[in-house]
Amino acid sequence: MRTPETIIIGSQKIIYLNFSGLKKKEEVVEQIDYFGHYIRKSFPKSLVTITNLEDMYFNTDIFNLFVNYVKGNNPYVKSSAVIGMRGMMQIFYKTFIKLTGRNVIVCNTKEEAVAALAQNESVLV
Repeated sequence: MRTPETIIIGSQKIIYLNFSGLKKKEEVVEQIDYFGHYIRKSFPKSLVTITNLEDMYFNTDIFNLFVNYVKGNNPYVKSSAVIGMRGMMQIFYKTFIKLTGRNVIVCNTKEEAVAALAQNESVLV
């Protein structure tokens, strides 16, 4: 089981959630459950997150699970970025935004995501 990593920017933190390389639906579901429980223990609108989906197993079932996961996390997340979206994930992105109500910054790398979140001073203050 992967645990959330903390990235410190100044006095603030970004939570890094790594789904990369998970190849089985069961692994993705297990990780969604674990990260969801972690996030939902936080204070409302207290978290800034980066989610890595690179080379992760993905289909419409996983898409629906992520929609529910993100909806459940919405009250706790102030801002978020995602990396590793490829192929079918990119096609579903606009629908994902409509269904979850969350504006997620799409980036190519972890470093780019950290910089994008750090640029938004209102997020890290």
